[in-house]
Amino acid sequence: MDDSVKMRVARPTDHLDEVVRFYRDGLGLTELGAFTDHDGFDGVMLGLPGQPYHLEFTRHHGTIAGPAPTRDNLLVFYLPDPGQWQRAVDRMVQAGYAPVTSFNPYWETHGRTFEDPDGYRVVLQNDAWDGP
Repeated sequence: MDDSVKMRVARPTDHLDEVVRFYRDGLGLTELGAFTDHDGFDGVMLGLPGQPYHLEFTRHHGTIAGPAPTRDNLLVFYLPDPGQWQRAVDRMVQAGYAPVTSFNPYWETHGRTFEDPDGYRVVLQNDAWDGP
């Protein structure tokens, strides 16, 4: 793979409108696109404009997606600037989402965890990621 690759994380949901609100209004992602009744599917893509990745949430008419399989299914966003991190946490709380205790205590050290309407969790980590 090279830097021309784009990544979409796609996930079904039983609560499309509520999930979109969580990621758009709470987390602050932008609605990049949407579709209605494409072969029985509705969907919304959310992300940051110009970035090579985004999330897609879909609903299939007549199908139940079910909740998250575990409390450790995470999306982690690294926000190294303390002010930016605090504003992100405050935006989630002001949108009506209270932090939950992380299943893995590591995320409690420098982060806050929030649970979306399907039970999937988002960690806002006040740290830089220095991975490969």
